[in-house]
Amino acid sequence: MDIYNMPLTMAEKILSQKVGKAVSSGEIVVSDVDFLMAHDGTAPLAMEQFTKLDVDRVFNPSKILLVIDHAGPSPSDKVSNIHKMMREFVRKHGCHFCDVGYGICHQILVEEFVEPGMIVIGADSHTCTHGALGAFATGMGSTEVAVGMAYGQTWLKVPETIKVEVPRELKWPLSSKDVALHVIKELGADGANYMALEFVGEGIKKMSMDSRLTLTNMAVEAGAKVGFCPFDKVAQNFMLAERGKLFGYLEPDKNADYSDEITIDAPNIEPVVAVPHSVDNVKAVREVEGIEVDQVFIGTCTNGRVEDLQTAALILEGKKVKDGVRLIVQPASRKIYLKALKEGIIEKLLASGAIINPPGCGPCVGRHLGILGDDEVCLSTQNRNFIGRMGNPKAKIYLASPAVAAASAIKGVITSPTEVFKSDN
Repeated sequence: MDIYNMPLTMAEKILSQKVGKAVSSGEIVVSDVDFLMAHDGTAPLAMEQFTKLDVDRVFNPSKILLVIDHAGPSPSDKVSNIHKMMREFVRKHGCHFCDVGYGICHQILVEEFVEPGMIVIGADSHTCTHGALGAFATGMGSTEVAVGMAYGQTWLKVPETIKVEVPRELKWPLSSKDVALHVIKELGADGANYMALEFVGEGIKKMSMDSRLTLTNMAVEAGAKVGFCPFDKVAQNFMLAERGKLFGYLEPDKNADYSDEITIDAPNIEPVVAVPHSVDNVKAVREVEGIEVDQVFIGTCTNGRVEDLQTAALILEGKKVKDGVRLIVQPASRKIYLKALKEGIIEKLLASGAIINPPGCGPCVGRHLGILGDDEVCLSTQNRNFIGRMGNPKAKIYLASPAVAAASAIKGVITSPTEVFKSDN
């Protein structure tokens, strides 16, 4: 059967291929699950719900991954018991498992498991990250994930799609984080509710995979169900390097039907910051320059990749973190940590005064390794700045790119990277 009898978006194309017929936005489909993930923040409830279902085993252990990343190494006996429960579940069912220090679940999926055209569900909202690899990847609640673990299927509504075109290439110090925040500002925190965001255009073609993963990771901050970048030559080369495998191109059709289209003219935007307490509360760095920071955090599933650490090291090399400021850097995976060590990136960061956390989520979710004090201000490269997100409802979180974060760590106040370079000349 020819399912391409009409132009399709990325979401429609992937779901059509999966169910064997052409589908369009608004339809409800039941699909097989190609891969499923949960972490130590969500797996306990998923496992609890799984035991209530009338099954003895998971549907396919080779398609399930449990990860300890949100609080590892364990900060308490309660958390240790959760980790113990996860290890026992894995021993019983034989599914994939990444223990403490392996990395953040989303980055592990990028490095080892996700392929274009897959249906991926995860018990974490930022599962949408994997749309940069051409997968229909979305976060779900622990109960829905438990059903997926048991039966290997899930239901989905085919989402409407917003086309986000970036027609021209970004120039330093701009990054994909700035693009993502501009998009979220324009759409609002729920402007793409249960929709897909498709990032296309010459500016996207020129982006590295690290940069694209940041874009799709942030899609959910506008309410999106999924985020996509075309699976093109850059993505092919990435997968060949990571997996030693080649995959065909996967991209939207030219005349696909979009519910809305927005354009981000990259050369004419400027570095931005999301100010407390919402991700769509976005201002230009120049509007908030001079706000003092107590802590700077560079890491997470949004900006903890090699490119991000390279950017920070470039700015920090030969300089020192401001007295009274804590700069915490946390690689997103062990693989990234090792590469950053080999390239001398970690050495430069340590020499500047940075603290290096083990791979994982760390302070992003407020569990450990950098929880804020009352009235403290943190400038972070993470994806959320809600009240209490980093463990203290009396603290304030600003979100920015690694370049802005590194520059601000040097100055002790929110600063544009260009200001740091000006002071050197």
